[in-house]
Amino acid sequence: MAGSPLDESDSGAVLARARNYPYAFPRRSFVYRNGEEAPFDAALKQGRTPVLAFGSNQSPERLRQKFGNADGHVIPVERGRLKDFDVVFSAHITSYGAVPAMLQVSEGASVELAVTWLDGHQLEIMHHSEVRAANYFFAALDGVTLHLSDDQVHTTAFAYVGTRGHLEHDEGGAIALATVPCEGRRFRSMTTAEALELVRLRHAADQGPEDFIHTMVGDSDRRAAIQATLAPTAIPFGYRTRRLS
Repeated sequence: MAGSPLDESDSGAVLARARNYPYAFPRRSFVYRNGEEAPFDAALKQGRTPVLAFGSNQSPERLRQKFGNADGHVIPVERGRLKDFDVVFSAHITSYGAVPAMLQVSEGASVELAVTWLDGHQLEIMHHSEVRAANYFFAALDGVTLHLSDDQVHTTAFAYVGTRGHLEHDEGGAIALATVPCEGRRFRSMTTAEALELVRLRHAADQGPEDFIHTMVGDSDRRAAIQATLAPTAIPFGYRTRRLS
């Protein structure tokens, strides 16, 4: 159902939120503490679950949206690299109008990402935001090579795995997020604004770029229809998983 008309300032905010995904993130480890960035403290990792953050979950801006800035949340966010994977666009559009990220296998690549070390309550909050819309499930990836900033190597990674498959480029293959650094990248890359344009030109070329984003945000039925048109060409996640939820 379509939403109410937006004034100019609201419209700009909607467009920015959709196009600027996955938002700014520091390329260093830090601690998210009550909405602010604090120096990284490895001792805070004890007793927590390490969860890969490869899209907006590595951004302090997105963490503030999910965890607030006055609820006592302390989350170590550690930089790392995951071998033989890349971060690509999923074949769906979020309720806030972005084409979001998912992991995909990419032999020979080494993608830079973060690990959010979550306590039990924080993991419940993250599950609620990631799993409830059925676009991701929580799983363990065994037999991987995850290098963290403290030079430790983990062979199991916990991650939200995309259920929609990846968005295919016009010439075939996944489309990597240009804002996520990756060594040995073999996929073509785009910004989120460019990925949105690709989807619009394929499936809603009768609308202008801004109108398309506003429709995706304000009309859930139309967003579902676009999702249905993306599904037949989407390519599933290509790595074995141990599903946890």
